Amino acid sequence: MDFSQFNGAEQAHMTKVIEKKQMQDFMKLYSGLVERCFNACAQDFTSKALTTNESTCVQNCTDKFLKHSERVGARFAEHNAEQMQGK
Repeated sequence: MDFSQFNGAEQAHMTKVIEKKQMQDFMKLYSGLVERCFNACAQDFTSKALTTNESTCVQNCTDKFLKHSERVGARFAEHNAEQMQGK
């Protein structure tokens, strides 16, 4: 984003607001991942350690989520680039 039309204090404030929003978005994404994988994978509550099946499930769940996020990010970047070229 271009904040050149703002003075230094306004630029610093806008940067802080954007960083806060990015952190909130990241925490929401992370919390959703934890909830999704926990609900899908946690089966045995008789031990505090994960079973082999649970560990494998969590690994697969997180891998799939990260690959999906990368793919969505790439598509968003492509779409954004197309929009910028069309202007």
